[in-house]
Amino acid sequence: MRKLLGSKWAPWVLLAAAVVFPFVAQAAESPYLVRVGGVIGLFMLLGLGLNFTLGYVGLFDLGYIAFYAIGAYTAAIAMSKGVPAPVAVLLAAVVTVAFRALLGVTILRLRGDYLAVVTMGFGEIARLTINNLDGLTRGPKGMQLAAWRPLNFLTTAPNVQYYLLILASVALSVVASRRLEDSRVGRAWVAIREDEVAARLSGIPVRHYKLLAFTLSGVFAGVAGALFAMWEQFVTPESFVFWESILVVSIVVLGGMGSIAGVLLGAFILAGVPPLMQATLSAEWINYRYLFFGLILVLVTLFRPQGILPSSRREAELGAE
Repeated sequence: MRKLLGSKWAPWVLLAAAVVFPFVAQAAESPYLVRVGGVIGLFMLLGLGLNFTLGYVGLFDLGYIAFYAIGAYTAAIAMSKGVPAPVAVLLAAVVTVAFRALLGVTILRLRGDYLAVVTMGFGEIARLTINNLDGLTRGPKGMQLAAWRPLNFLTTAPNVQYYLLILASVALSVVASRRLEDSRVGRAWVAIREDEVAARLSGIPVRHYKLLAFTLSGVFAGVAGALFAMWEQFVTPESFVFWESILVVSIVVLGGMGSIAGVLLGAFILAGVPPLMQATLSAEWINYRYLFFGLILVLVTLFRPQGILPSSRREAELGAE
């Protein structure tokens, strides 16, 4: 699989197939498939964002979905005040990054399980706060957004337009991730993940680079949250429960921590296959779909801890142990 995806033509072929997909699905009168494709794209964005902290630096973040919620509600509140949708997306990214940086400054002295517990707590605090700010977020009743067609020049259904916008966001995110991965910053992140003490002794400002990774990951969550809110035209705190954070972590771990291609594959499997199973399986089997995926995660952890499609560096690390 690595040789196949490593071909210089593979990304272009996959991108072309992804662009054509919604039009084929519409022609086949299967709009549900377009929606599933959009959901996969949103989780690809979230996975790419969490890959900065969990994959590159090794920071175990269990509250990432809180920033998805912050992005969604920032866009919803901005649009309710008459802010144009494109500006609302940018505002969501800025606000999410600000919250991410503020949290990072206060907690990045922690490591391992302690960091995981604190981020998990922040995720729940954020959701409960949103749930109780009736005057601003309408609490458990949720917020309704005005309809917005992002690609109005296309005479296609809104689902197709949002799918293409999400796909473009994923493509830009992949390019940005690749550039950072190959830069001096990316090499510093990997050095910190491999041995934080050695990285510090070699002159790398560890805290600075940790905060940079933690903060940059907020851009992906903010944009994904804004696109989710505009696509659904409705946001509620129940869309951002702890299970969603576990799902994003599982995407990164299953695909391969630090691997861009692995994250994309993990999102396709964990965010795409369950709704397809729900649509095709009989009612008595639907309740077992998460048991099936839990078994997959256990097997991958036991027999391929580096993930299905790990980065070459990560595979070498685990192979040497």
